[in-house]
Amino acid sequence: MITEKDFVFTTITNAIEKGNFQWSAPSNIALVKYWGKKDQQIPANPSISFTLNNCKTITKLAFAKKHFDKLSVTNNRFSFDLLFEGKPKEDFKPKIQKFFERIEKYCPFLRDYHFTIDTENTFPHSSGIASSASGMAALAMNIMSLEKALSRNFGTEMTEDFFYQKASFLARLGSGSACRSVKGSVVVWGNHAEIEGSSDLFGVEFPAKIHENFKNYQDTILLVDKGEKQVSSTVGHDLMHNHPFAEQRFAQAHDNLAKIKIVLETGNLDEFIKIVESEALTLHAMMMTSLPYFILMKPNTLEIINTIWRFRNETNIPVCFTLDAGANVHILYPENVREHVLQLIKGELVGYCQNGNYICDSIGTGAIQIL
Repeated sequence: MITEKDFVFTTITNAIEKGNFQWSAPSNIALVKYWGKKDQQIPANPSISFTLNNCKTITKLAFAKKHFDKLSVTNNRFSFDLLFEGKPKEDFKPKIQKFFERIEKYCPFLRDYHFTIDTENTFPHSSGIASSASGMAALAMNIMSLEKALSRNFGTEMTEDFFYQKASFLARLGSGSACRSVKGSVVVWGNHAEIEGSSDLFGVEFPAKIHENFKNYQDTILLVDKGEKQVSSTVGHDLMHNHPFAEQRFAQAHDNLAKIKIVLETGNLDEFIKIVESEALTLHAMMMTSLPYFILMKPNTLEIINTIWRFRNETNIPVCFTLDAGANVHILYPENVREHVLQLIKGELVGYCQNGNYICDSIGTGAIQIL
């Protein structure tokens, strides 16, 4: 079994002076939700997600070796500039600083370089889509490219499996769900008895063959509220520690993951809909029954849900919804009913979106190296 110690970088090398890498990493949408965590970003329950294709972060990491001298105390600190869409973004820096502090024991070479992190999203910044998963995954991929180069310079060739496992491991320490944005169209994160190779430390590709019904599955994101979340994910997860229904919820997640595993293999869309919608509503039920309690859905969120239910009952078209910890609605459906669902969106649902905004996406394959 892989442990945290396996991810500690021990090679000592000063051979690489400067360079740069660039990766894109996608967002993801959980089907079985992760809500509640332990220390070090360990999930309280396992989760499974679709990796998206179009909603992604593109990050370029330039690095230059710092040269130490006896008079310089600052050289031993993390040194980085952060650009968002080519412009300095100071308010993002504390999160990167915290990320570097968390991963330093696994990547001690971070203190040896000055980094310029230049990042951008393919989706609007204030669209209400969480960019922490795609952003941290893209940064982790770049850091692993540097580690791979350092290892090769020392005469050690890193395996592809290790590269992606550690990238997912590092991404998790930046943002839990980021570990599901590294590799694979369907990713499991968290130990589960029926998922071979599953781990709390990193995400793994779904180990079984996925039914044709789920190939190129569609996700249209209806942007109900593009404002900043009223409750941070960190606060929300922490409220599960003393939640009266926490243990039942964690057991339910294990049970639903076992069920959806069978669904993804057999292609049973009716069961898929039941599990996915139940998970979305359970996530919000846990928020509404915590102390303090909060409601992230908006009236238009409920209007969209009710319209989807009515449409599905009238047409038997297998369309369903899921939700993140916010008001926006992800509409999931097979590619072969795309035109019918887009007609529904354009004809009825767009009016419930802020400024009529929605994003069409589909299932993807994970991070891609650009440079």
